[in-house]
Amino acid sequence: MIFDAYYFLFIAPAFLLALWAQARTKSAYAAASQEPANLTGAAAARHLLDSAGLQNVTIEPIAGQLTDHYDPTARVLRLSEGVYGARNLAAVGIAAHEAGHALQHAKGYAPLAIRNAAVPAANFGSGLGGLIILGGLLFQSSPLLWAGIAAFSAVVFFQLVNLPVEFDASNRAKAQLVSYGIVPEQEMTHVNRVLNAAAWTYVAATLQSIMVLLYYVWRFAGSSNR
Repeated sequence: MIFDAYYFLFIAPAFLLALWAQARTKSAYAAASQEPANLTGAAAARHLLDSAGLQNVTIEPIAGQLTDHYDPTARVLRLSEGVYGARNLAAVGIAAHEAGHALQHAKGYAPLAIRNAAVPAANFGSGLGGLIILGGLLFQSSPLLWAGIAAFSAVVFFQLVNLPVEFDASNRAKAQLVSYGIVPEQEMTHVNRVLNAAAWTYVAATLQSIMVLLYYVWRFAGSSNR
């Protein structure tokens, strides 16, 4: 897309917030990684899942760093190399967060179901929304411009729904780690810092998608009326 300084003005706040959130997450993760835990990340997640009657949810290692996620279709919790076998508070906190998503799934947590249903539309909007808008500009087609803006709106919707899902998973993790005695309450500071910092990355991503959508509406809706 043609360079437009206004685009960078729109996304600058989200970009700066993302940089700050990533730095904070990296710092909190590094500090919590130095604090020993009674269980590995995989063992902590297994304990939380079993305590909730979710023995049918399996746990697998996955390559990469911070690639941890819960797959609701396969009912598999996948933990990254630095979490699965690591015995520190960072690993336990992240594993518990992902186990929180499995608990949400089991209990029919509505925002999670809505988020999962929105994934295909969000992927389409993220990949092709901008291209459709560009096509609308090239062909001077108002319907294409609005179709592109509508497609990208799915990304914003996904991010907005994703926020309560991630915050709820972290809250479940924090409560259960203490409740089941996996992490003593006095040692939860490091876990809280990791999960709270990670939450800010989701806030930054949501803000960025909102600001990009506002830019599209401001910049290209006017073009469609000319």
